[in-house]
Amino acid sequence: MATKYLDTMMTNSVRRVQKHYYGRAANISEAPERDPLDEAEAEFISTRDSFYLGTVSETGWPYIQHRGGPRGFLQVLNPTTLAFADYQGNRQLLSTGNLAVNDRVSLFLIDYPTRTRLKILGHAKVEDAESHPDLTGQLSKPGEKARVERIIFIDVVSFDWNCQKHITPRYPIEEVEELAGSLKARIAELETELHAARAGSGFAST
Repeated sequence: MATKYLDTMMTNSVRRVQKHYYGRAANISEAPERDPLDEAEAEFISTRDSFYLGTVSETGWPYIQHRGGPRGFLQVLNPTTLAFADYQGNRQLLSTGNLAVNDRVSLFLIDYPTRTRLKILGHAKVEDAESHPDLTGQLSKPGEKARVERIIFIDVVSFDWNCQKHITPRYPIEEVEELAGSLKARIAELETELHAARAGSGFAST
């Protein structure tokens, strides 16, 4: 776990309840200003096809939104900056509106097959896509008909790799079909061999 993550999340109220239930509170010292992403985090992010984005409204309510796209649609521009394209959608713009008054965000990325999850804290800013034509092309989904309206940049503060406990493995349909395809091929091969064996022995199947 990166030290800055705990330093940020272990507030005084958290320490008070830790002390109430466990008799002592965590003490975080010498936390850096931020924890930049390393190769392990960058590789994990590049293979994700979805994540959850948490923002806070101007009235203090948390809002969690699912974001999905092709693998790697959330891109690591450098060790402290993430970016993704924001398309024209249902026009609610809840996350965008929240970020206009509070730039703090929390990202939750999970790989169900390997039961791995990564949490990221950062500050986000929303900019019009027309201001970044080259980057818009880089972030756009291939073949996507919807127009990119905005680009969301995330200035990474820190991150935390969570434990695997209680994560149920789930697999994308592409992987299931690939595995099932090899099984179906093997079944067809065995059926052909069985048919040939029966024909050679003069045994007719019913």
